[in-house]
Amino acid sequence: MKSGIIRRWTLSVFLVFALSLLSVATISCLMLKSNYYETARKIISAQTNDLSTVNLSVKGYGNTPEDEEAKAEEFYRLAQIFVDSFTEKSRMELWVIDAKSNVVVSSTGLEVKGKVEAEDYKNAKASSTGHAEWIGRNENGEKVMAHTIVLNASDGASVRYIMSLQAVDEQLSSMAFVIFGSVIFFIVLLMILGYFFITSLAKSIKQVNETAKKFGDGDFDAQLETYHHSDEIGELYQTFNSMTKDISQADRLKNDFISTVSHELRTPLTAIKGWGETLLQVGDTDPELSKKGMQVIINEAGRLTGMVEELLDFSRMERGTMVLQTKKIDVLAELDETVFAYRDRAVRAGIELIYNAPHFAAPMTADPDRIKQVFLNIIDNAVKYTNQNGTVIILAEFKDDNMLEIIISDNGCGIPEEDLPRIKEKFFKSNNTVRGSGIGLAVADEIVRLHNGELKINSKLGEGTTVTIALPVDSAPTEQEERGLVDEQE
Repeated sequence: MKSGIIRRWTLSVFLVFALSLLSVATISCLMLKSNYYETARKIISAQTNDLSTVNLSVKGYGNTPEDEEAKAEEFYRLAQIFVDSFTEKSRMELWVIDAKSNVVVSSTGLEVKGKVEAEDYKNAKASSTGHAEWIGRNENGEKVMAHTIVLNASDGASVRYIMSLQAVDEQLSSMAFVIFGSVIFFIVLLMILGYFFITSLAKSIKQVNETAKKFGDGDFDAQLETYHHSDEIGELYQTFNSMTKDISQADRLKNDFISTVSHELRTPLTAIKGWGETLLQVGDTDPELSKKGMQVIINEAGRLTGMVEELLDFSRMERGTMVLQTKKIDVLAELDETVFAYRDRAVRAGIELIYNAPHFAAPMTADPDRIKQVFLNIIDNAVKYTNQNGTVIILAEFKDDNMLEIIISDNGCGIPEEDLPRIKEKFFKSNNTVRGSGIGLAVADEIVRLHNGELKINSKLGEGTTVTIALPVDSAPTEQEERGLVDEQE
């Protein structure tokens, strides 16, 4: 994986970046060269613009040898005057060329032997404008820029300006060295930093991959090492570790749930099987025993039915297919029936059940069986987790905004503070010593939520638990109605 990421980074990022920098450096150098050469060209052009006032034309002479000699002397004199007045001797060289392509005078004072064969001179002579430029190396190997202007086509007098580009090229070479050196430095720096960064990234991803494989092979305790940077990789590490921790915990809860349900199912099945075998052996010889056995079988079958229904409800809740069969009901009437049905069971368990509710109807559109299921689940939990001689209090009262609150509290074992945030999670049981599948509260919370209500749990370890069920009702009694009922009772 590491080599793959590094290869992709090299091809997609590093090479593009490096080539872009080199391209920019090359373009910059070419632009600098063009700019410098254009500056040299402008300097020469500034001199050629002043040639309109230069007079190198020699007239009034015949064709005799004496006239030709005098004419040559006069041309030399005019050329010397022109060269002597040339003020840019330090920047460039000036030649005055006669009609025979000989250099008559040079601003350097050195004699130039032979006829001029330079490209710019030939091109200027052949050009209709009389101007031509040439950049190249002279006979000494020095790079120069030369510009020839034909002053008078009739007598062939020409002027040639020659500027050395050696200093310019040396400066350009120095600048190119600095530019390309800087570019190469940044490319190497990028390569080193990028390599270490990508290697670190690849190492982190590889660790995630290896840990995920361990997790996939059943090692649910596999965790990533601590990551010391607050970035996306660090967030990935935290999310991954949190995920594996949650899945590991969920797996343990699932196993506990399977173990608990298996035990819960075995108990009534054992009772049913045992009493069935007993009744088969006894037959009709002991009617009293047969009646007792049949009652046990009916009760245990009811327990099994309740457990299966609870599992089916949980399955529907997980799939999001739990459907309410709603109609107009009186919530308090449903609560009354549930408390009445459960009172004898609480008495048999040695639990005092205190119930107090308003004598008003609490109408709402709801599923009566589901609402009873919630009440039964919460009351059953309160009784299960309360020791003998304990107390379970059930209160109902109307609140503002047409809300009915049903408060079920006990003085049982309570719930540890660290378990409270997870008490409504599926499979979770704070106390594994008490019977139950661990899904009852999750189902009850979902039913209350589907009725647009809220189920809240407050508890303190060793002191007891309070469950508040808030349900929206169609209307609540007014203060005058409540006062009137109190007056009647008095």
